[in-house]
Amino acid sequence: MDESGGSGQPRSGTDEADERRTGRPRPGDPAAATARPHSEEEPHDTDAQAKPEPEADTAAAAGHPDQSPGTPEAPDDTEIPADDQTARPAGAAGVGEAREAREAGEEPADGPPADLRKAPATPPATPPAPAPRSDDHGPAHPHDIHRTEAHTPPTKPKSGRKKGSSSRRGKEPGGGLLMGRPFGVPVYVAPSWFLVAALITWVFGGQLDRVLPELGMTRYLVSLFFAVAFYASVLVHELAHTVAALRFGLPVRRIQLQFFGGVSEIEKESETPGREFVLAFVGPLLSLILGGLFYLALQAVEPGTVPGVLLAGLMISNLIVAAFNLLPGLPLDGGRMLRAVVWKITGKPMSGTIAAAWVGRALAISVLIGLPLLTQSGALGTDAADIGGMDTVMDALLAAILAAIIWTGAGNSLRMARLREHLPELRARALTRRAVPVETNTPLSEALRRANDAGARALVVVDPDGEPLSLVREAAIVGVPEHRRPWVAVSGLAQDLTDGMRVSAELAGEDLLDALRAAPATEYLVVEDSGEIYGVLSAADVEKAFVKAMARPS
Repeated sequence: MDESGGSGQPRSGTDEADERRTGRPRPGDPAAATARPHSEEEPHDTDAQAKPEPEADTAAAAGHPDQSPGTPEAPDDTEIPADDQTARPAGAAGVGEAREAREAGEEPADGPPADLRKAPATPPATPPAPAPRSDDHGPAHPHDIHRTEAHTPPTKPKSGRKKGSSSRRGKEPGGGLLMGRPFGVPVYVAPSWFLVAALITWVFGGQLDRVLPELGMTRYLVSLFFAVAFYASVLVHELAHTVAALRFGLPVRRIQLQFFGGVSEIEKESETPGREFVLAFVGPLLSLILGGLFYLALQAVEPGTVPGVLLAGLMISNLIVAAFNLLPGLPLDGGRMLRAVVWKITGKPMSGTIAAAWVGRALAISVLIGLPLLTQSGALGTDAADIGGMDTVMDALLAAILAAIIWTGAGNSLRMARLREHLPELRARALTRRAVPVETNTPLSEALRRANDAGARALVVVDPDGEPLSLVREAAIVGVPEHRRPWVAVSGLAQDLTDGMRVSAELAGEDLLDALRAAPATEYLVVEDSGEIYGVLSAADVEKAFVKAMARPS
């Protein structure tokens, strides 16, 4: 943690002695106070004071700023878009309003003052994850994803929550049809599941026609029951991961049943290699147990009957799920077990991730080439003479899909590990902008003048006692033509401060991203532990720092 930086108490120009006596800035002072870091470690925007530079085409990347229900409306021609939240590393307001104002001819040639005219291309309001939550992502928040084969494509890392808690209701992005909340974790069935259910029904129905021809068309009802029972087994596999994660105090965002199986979205990394191993192993273990239970039940029924065929199919499918997931390559459970072993030996989780990811890529190539060859040779129990041209095409397609999923998952695991390695470089104290406190009725033109005089790039609306009330949104400033600014009060362009919009200057890394995701906004008030104003943190600045850190080699 970077401890440099001052208290952040607002300063009245250069009259530091007066501030020491009063302990608070004079809001009405024309030389407005500046709440800013004043230590050896300057925030990243200090170059704006030395050399203001206009920014060309600030509307190149449009976004949507957050606006609380109580936020006053902007002046006539200032459009304040509604909230927009996606899986990106940091949320921020866009500046589409600026483009609209220019197109309408309302913005004069002389734009806003240089320090506050900049409206950086800003992402929506959710911090990350590369990749991620199937992942998003831009980068997204890192979280572990445990899959059940057939496995699903990687998911974007999503929002973080309190340790040991499941997804928060009301903040869930969905993911299909909600089936329930076992252990407080929502379980979704993705639309792609219905496609695979139909495929299983058709394939298994053809097998039943050879084994039990007397069923007729009823065989498809039996096949549909098998598809549902099989995915119920997959759900049990995923619940094993979920229960273990909750037992270790790791938040689980959701469980989703998809085309090639299931995925448990665990939002934190295990703290020890032993826990990582257990967390990965419990899924295949439950699949093996289910296979054993179906085998025992099979002994109690007549072979060649509908119950016998169903139990045999469920036994075999669960054993296949367990065996495939135990293969030692990411993103499979066996790959996470291998990662835990290498982590334990080397003491470095990154070394374990690299080893398991490259084994996973080798496994993907083996599946792509080996599965069709094994099928054609009859090694999987099928007579080579009975394999037709369509069967060969289907086997090749299945192998290609499985190989693509494994290869992509291994690559995403490497990117996630790299993300975690660079997360500590994101520090709120270092990314904070200087801020000028202004009272609610201050004209925008006067507030901008004070900000430019102080070399600040943010405005904090305060009450007569100097207590912060709201933050002036950068995108809203850009949308106000210069000739109207003397008649527009800053309070009309501000977003009311909520508890989530006050972040500690000591936050860094994953804790900082969690705080920003918990209360998506374009700007945040950064305060010291004592409650003193330190400055304003723009979510766009967090994303820029994140991208810059990710671009560095590990």
